Amino acid sequence: MSDIVREFNEYRQRMNDRILATDNLVVKRFFNLDTNTYQGGALPAKTKEMLGLVASMVLRCDDCIAYHVQECHQAGVTREEFFEIFSVGLVVGGSITIPHMRRAVEFLDALESTAK
Repeated sequence: MSDIVREFNEYRQRMNDRILATDNLVVKRFFNLDTNTYQGGALPAKTKEMLGLVASMVLRCDDCIAYHVQECHQAGVTREEFFEIFSVGLVVGGSITIPHMRRAVEFLDALESTAK
């Protein structure tokens, strides 16, 4: 596994475990709500992950972008589809999203190199 992917996943898991170990009902409910939001329903899970990726790009959250790139990749989003997703994020978010798109492509490249 690529270092960038491994480091992201290890840090995310470690910190989520630490956060969820606290006795805070609101935090636990929010994490649960987030997890359940991306389950398939009227919209397939793949579509919801693509929407999450666009929203993350527009909000310029690199951790969220990496997470949704990974989830989209696992859901079978193709490279061509990724660049259409990136184009929507770019049009909605403007040129300020370009640095985040660069990091998204770097993370996608790492995922694809791991899959080979």
